[in-house]
Amino acid sequence: MPAPHRILAAPTAFKETLGAVEAARIMADAVGGYPLPVADGGDGTLDVLEHALGGRRVRRRVTGPLGDPVDAEMLLTPDVAVIEMASASGLRLVPPKRRDPLRARTWGVGQLMRAAGPRKIWLGVGGSATVDGGLGALAELRVLGPRPDPEGLRALRRTTVLCDVRTRFLDAPRVFGPQKGASPADVRILETWLKRWAGMLPRDIRALEGGGAAGGLAGGLAAYGARLVRGSEFILRVIGFKRRLKNFDLVLTGEGRFDRTSLAGKAPGSVLAAARRQGVPVAIVCGQWGLDQHPPGVAAVAESLDRRHPAAAVRRAAIEVVKGIQAARR
Repeated sequence: MPAPHRILAAPTAFKETLGAVEAARIMADAVGGYPLPVADGGDGTLDVLEHALGGRRVRRRVTGPLGDPVDAEMLLTPDVAVIEMASASGLRLVPPKRRDPLRARTWGVGQLMRAAGPRKIWLGVGGSATVDGGLGALAELRVLGPRPDPEGLRALRRTTVLCDVRTRFLDAPRVFGPQKGASPADVRILETWLKRWAGMLPRDIRALEGGGAAGGLAGGLAAYGARLVRGSEFILRVIGFKRRLKNFDLVLTGEGRFDRTSLAGKAPGSVLAAARRQGVPVAIVCGQWGLDQHPPGVAAVAESLDRRHPAAAVRRAAIEVVKGIQAARR
């Protein structure tokens, strides 16, 4: 269809159906726009940064969240290693009946960080199976105890953790434990343990925003020198979103479910905030709409409810939402 606007298609991943890069291309092709996929440190971070930066993907055999070997993936450029913790220690690696955050550890994350060599590390921490406060990763980096490994400490000081939530360290068991298989009794055990672990770390990270991301992995790494950032805002800067936005007069963004959490640090919420600051209207394509009203800056919304044929559904929704805006402006 002929596009009524210069349209930027900037969705994140539609969970368990479409990756961010694929969703952006589908939307852009449907309405004659330009694809610019986005992420926030969660699902699709590796794909989005590969799309923006290039580089090469490498696979490493690492220790999975329950101790089994898994093949994890990271993106290497000459200067940066991009790691998704979910590739090494993610919930998707553990069958539902085996999920146990009392046992799950982040060993594989630390192994990938060591494999990054002298590069800067950008670590996305969404989708974890763990609530170990970073214990496994720190053990693999060999920084625990009275004689920390200088190489491990250097890796941590080169690490930027891309947080997709703002949860604090001690809140991680209550907020994330149940979705990772924790019973109410397990949550209480994890709360007690994480409180004790926080007191053993070399820096007090209990009040650090985002420290509870990935079951406290973010806070544990920050205690040894890693830097925590809001993943969506960091990635938007890396891909030049603000600069690119000047060339467009409508943005399409979206994800599987758009709700209040989307506005609290997730990629579509950051896209909306950035576009609103520049006066560019936003249309949202999502699998399911979970808000009572449109937030400021949202011109239209369309749902793509067909999970059996997600690509076709997203294409139809993108066309529908742009046609609706076109009709409203006549």
